[in-house]
Parts: sequence; structure tokens; C-alpha cells
Amino acid sequence: MRRTIFVASAMLLFGILYPQSNFTQEKTGSAEPKMTPEDVAKKNPVPATPEGLAEARKIYGYDCAMCHGKEGDGKGDLAQDMKLELHDWRDPSTIEKMTDGELFWVVSYGRGKMVGGEVDRSPEKLRWNLVNLIRSFGKKGAAASDKPKTNNPQP
Repeated sequence: MRRTIFVASAMLLFGILYPQSNFTQEKTGSAEPKMTPEDVAKKNPVPATPEGLAEARKIYGYDCAMCHGKEGDGKGDLAQDMKLELHDWRDPSTIEKMTDGELFWVVSYGRGKMVGGEVDRSPEKLRWNLVNLIRSFGKKGAAASDKPKTNNPQP
């Protein structure tokens, strides 16, 4: 009897210390989600506001700037270390052909070497505000490039 209790206890302890994975909960097929035409067609329901952009900039600073750069230039420290060539979002032509739905999908799920995305970490409204922030980088870049460049200031 003691031997049976000892063996049962050992098996229980082994089961607790070394649990087997539950294969029914693992994803089947490719773990990477695919963008659909419905995703591409989504319209941004969140207007760009100073408050929304400030909230997005805070999350961007924590989760995105390490690769995409503080101002969206694609030259963050991690991107430099990994020798990644990322687009400079300050140049409007880099994302002008992308719909808000495409940007929202990339923010949500990631793309290429971008690990994950914000879908499990951020509410939908914040992800749409991140789209607004990304778009704002191009507007700032366009405004800066429209200014005349002078080497000699006028007296």
C-alpha cells in the first residue's frame, strides 16, 4: 500500500514539475496571420487629435522607436544593430500608397522581422491612433522639405 502511494505521489509530482504541452491549444498551420482584402479596405474611424497622438507617441516610444526611430526615420538603435533597412516615414512617398487599413494591420500584427504587434497589447483605438501618428511623420517631413533652404541668412 505504501509503495502504491509512493509511486502515485511520485507520478503526481513529476506531472506538476514536467507538464506535457497541450497540443490541442497550439495553432495549426502558419502562425503568421495574413492580411485580407477586408483588412486593406478598413477606414480609420479615429480622427487625429492632439490627445490621441500624444497617447500613441508614448506607446510608439516604448514599442516602436527602437527600430523605427524617434521621429519615424527608420534609424532606431535596434534597427542599426540588426542592420535593418527600414523606410523613412518622414518621406510621404514611403507610405502614401498604403491604406490606413494596411497600416493598422501592420501595427496590429507586425511584418517581416517585426516581432508580433500591438493586437494583444493595445486597444483598437490606440492602434488607430498609431496609424495617425505614422501618417503625421510624413506630414512633418513634407512641411520641412517645403521650406526654402538658405545657407546665408538675410540681415
